[in-house]
This record gives sequence, structure tokens and C-alpha cells, in this order.
Amino acid sequence: MVESNPPLLNNYLQLSKKISAPDCEDEECKLVTRECQLPLIYLKALNSPDKSERQACSEAICKTSSEWGFFQLVDHGISTKLLRKMRREQVRLFETPFEKKATCGILNNSYRWGSPTATRLKQFSWSEAFHVPLDKVSEPACYEEFTSLREVMIEFSAEMSKLARLLAGVLAENLGSKIEEFDNICHESTCFLRLNHYPACPISPNISGFVPHTDSDFLTILYQDQVGGLQLMKDCNWVAVKPNQDALIVNIGDLFQAWSNDIYKSVEHRVVTNEKMERYSVAYFLCPSYDSLIGSSKEPSIYRNFTFGEYRKQVREDVNKTGHKVGLPRFRILTPENHSQELC
Repeated sequence: MVESNPPLLNNYLQLSKKISAPDCEDEECKLVTRECQLPLIYLKALNSPDKSERQACSEAICKTSSEWGFFQLVDHGISTKLLRKMRREQVRLFETPFEKKATCGILNNSYRWGSPTATRLKQFSWSEAFHVPLDKVSEPACYEEFTSLREVMIEFSAEMSKLARLLAGVLAENLGSKIEEFDNICHESTCFLRLNHYPACPISPNISGFVPHTDSDFLTILYQDQVGGLQLMKDCNWVAVKPNQDALIVNIGDLFQAWSNDIYKSVEHRVVTNEKMERYSVAYFLCPSYDSLIGSSKEPSIYRNFTFGEYRKQVREDVNKTGHKVGLPRFRILTPENHSQELC
């Protein structure tokens, strides 16, 4: 079998040798997966001269954020031409030999692959990515010979930032907050783009492209290809998201769930591998500065106040110690009621 670029197979086999017994099949792996079409939002209505249309669009965004934590977005204002340029440049970047991606400092030395902290096979991700802070996107030195990628990244990140702040404003207003709060705390140094590549995985359908997780941000906007593989947890079942070439995918992150006091849902999701086809996606993450205080907009608060820096530190500690993220439960205020509450 020919090794992949990066050498994921070798990495996976080395991890297998370290494990004395195979992973037991988790209950979540036994759950039936069905394909679904995510709720569809036509964002153009948000700029309608008709007040009732604007209100209906805002209500739909907030409702799906509460019921699903995910939705599809069309008429979002980002041109198809720009999206296609981003995809072409992304494919060209990932076709670069592994040694160069891993050692030459492309995109601010942000290259990642596999799962260095994995201690079990179920924690292994069959993927590679570039994780780029927005304040580094325009730096020419980050791109080596990929000068055309720089131009596209600058334009793409600006459009995604504008869209993310628009959506955050709608969601914040529904909670009685103002978009200015996000403008004041969400900085380019902590917001970032993640360019993802999931190579074909011919050895096992049980290997994750990206392990189950929630996002440690306010919200995420995803531009994916048509291969499919994204799945989310809905009603205690894994649901496969049917790709829509005209839509971006938006999901709520942990910080908005805490801010909204669980009105909006940060939903667990994963990427499954494909035996024959590789998959590409680009995600934009709206994040605050590390010293920003995250507190509930409602009382009584379900979570204690915490800074984004404190949250990120706790996530890293949990991942390094256990191999997986714990997230918001670490910051939940325990009461007799929620202490006994059963989770999926």
C-alpha cells in the first residue's frame, strides 16, 4: 500500500503497536447514521426593505442555532468565483511534499497532521491542516512561493470575517446584546482560518477524518467540497450532512452556548473518512481575545465566568492528559438539578 502525504498510515500503525488491546466499540459508534439536509437560511432576506422579511430571517437563524446548532447559508454574499479560487489554491498547497509542509514554515509554521496526543485509535484523525491566525494572513513571508494563495487568503478572510460578525450580531441581538460587544473583543490575533485536507483512507471505515468535538469559539463558518463526510449529533444519533454546493455551513461554538446560557447549542460533530476520495474544507473561527470574559447573558447562569484564555488552557490540558476535549462541562455550575441531568 502506498503511503499517503502526510505519512498518516505509518503514524496510525505506530499508534496501533503501542496499544495492548483494541478499543472497545463505543456506544456512539453503534448509533445509526442517516443523511439529512440542514436547515437552509436565505441570508439575502436580512437586507430586505421589508421589515417582516428581515425579522423572519433573524428568527430563523436564532431558531436553528437553538434547535440544531448548525445551518446552511445561501445568498451569503461571498462570490462563487472567490470560493473556487480558494479551493484551487488550497489543493495546490496540500499537494506540496510532506517534508516541505512540515519544515519550511509555510503559513506561519501552522501545519498540523494526524493526532500527536492520541493514546487510543479512536482519538486518531486521518487529516492534515493549516491553522492560520487572521493577523498573519497578509504577511508575505508566510507564503514562500505561494504568492497567489496570499491574495486569495486576504480576500477570503475579509469576506468570512464580515459574514461572521453579521451573524454574530443577529444572534447577540436576540440575547439582548449588541454587535459592538463582538467588535470590541474579537481580534484578528485570535480569529483564524483552518485549511483542512482529508486524504482517502483505504484501511478502515472506522478511522475518523476528524474526531468528535465541539468548536471552542463563538461560531464557525465552513466552506466544504461535495465529497461529504461531515456528521453532527442530533437527538443522540449521528446525522450525515448532505453537501450543498451553493451553501456555506454555520455552527455555534462553545462560547456562544455559554454566553446564551444554553439557548444556542454547540453541537458535537465529526468528519468520517472516505475510502477512495479525498475531501477539502476551509473553516473560519470567530474568537475573542484571550483576556475577554465570557459570561452568561441570562440568569441564573449555568456556567461560571471565564476568560477565553482560561478556556483554551483547560482544553489543552484535557487533551494532553486524556486525549480528548472536555470543554464546557468543566465550567458548569453544579446544582442538584443539573448534576443529575443525563447527557447523550
